[in-house]
Amino acid sequence: MQAFLFLFLLVVISIVAKNQSLLIASLFLLALKAAGLDMKWFEVMQKNGINWGVTVITIAVLVPIATGAIGFKELGAALKSPYAWIALAAGILVALIAKNGVVLLAEDPHITTALVLGTVLAVALFNGVPVGPLIGAGIAYYAMKLFSAF
Repeated sequence: MQAFLFLFLLVVISIVAKNQSLLIASLFLLALKAAGLDMKWFEVMQKNGINWGVTVITIAVLVPIATGAIGFKELGAALKSPYAWIALAAGILVALIAKNGVVLLAEDPHITTALVLGTVLAVALFNGVPVGPLIGAGIAYYAMKLFSAF
């Protein structure tokens, strides 16, 4: 019963915060629970879901290459700009941060609750953009490493 209430609360928060991803995810999980499919599928999704999500995001990022909107000519032109080099470095940095986010979520899945809550609060209160838990988990990973060093 607690899981239903928690997921329902997330549905309400996602509607208030206008967070479509959280809404779809919460409703999907509620539907699986209501259908009695939770035990079979939740373990599979918890084990593989982040990798599936990263794959879908990677596909979305690569679509402009597949459609021909971005080719070698555009890449060469972009790399002539100092801003492109900043973007390249930022892309590398967030990918490395997110890598450790995957590690943290796999080792400590309860941290996802705090990350989702933080994301929802940022969207609802500060007009933030929900970029997902991987970057947040990666930042949390490095912050925890730094904190544990003291």
